[in-house]
Amino acid sequence: MSLSIVIPVYNEEERMAEAVEAFKAFLLGFDPAPEIIFVDDGSTDRTAAALSAAPARFAYDLISYRPNRGKGFALKQGILKAGGDYVLFLDVDMSTPLAELAKFREAMGRRAPVIIGSRKIKKSHVLKHQSPLRRKLGEGFSLLSNLLLVPGITDFTCGFKVFRRDAAQRIFGAQRIERWGFDAEILFLARRFGYAIEEIPVSWANDERTKVRLLKDVVRSFLDLLQIRLNALLGKY
Repeated sequence: MSLSIVIPVYNEEERMAEAVEAFKAFLLGFDPAPEIIFVDDGSTDRTAAALSAAPARFAYDLISYRPNRGKGFALKQGILKAGGDYVLFLDVDMSTPLAELAKFREAMGRRAPVIIGSRKIKKSHVLKHQSPLRRKLGEGFSLLSNLLLVPGITDFTCGFKVFRRDAAQRIFGAQRIERWGFDAEILFLARRFGYAIEEIPVSWANDERTKVRLLKDVVRSFLDLLQIRLNALLGKY
């Protein structure tokens, strides 16, 4: 089956060469080669130039626009363009390494519609933890997401998720949240549209170069949960 990989980037000039090297190593065993789509979410540095300058030796598409709109918006642009039978999105910091995709293959072979990485179930492995404050805030977000939107999910925000193409098109076509609360929205939409969600344990390491602005983005994410519930009540999905 064919695979598309979507990677949102924002002011990642310093990390692009490292990301390209990771992709080069990962793609050696693939036939056919995956479709790779980078989405430059309104970067104000030389992210696009750094990507072009890196000796990639693999084909990729670049979607670029201004101003910055948020990770959720960036992923929507890339995923709606993707043409693979399955679509993976992951973070450019490779907190969950590309090699973890091997754990998803059995579920993909069964044509599972939505497969998400989890750092919080048996056999998952956190190599480097977030700070205690970030962990507590993440736990609070997951608890509220379970209560308000999608019961039974252990990890909403792990940035390593795979979607069957038909599910991806329907879910992201309906997505409205543009910034950090989008993870909860797409899983809410998956459940709302009748797609089973399967969680797979993954390895993950915190990268301290995160773009999350702790107070501002956490407050916005919690408000997004209320907006998702309101959108549903108003029939916007």
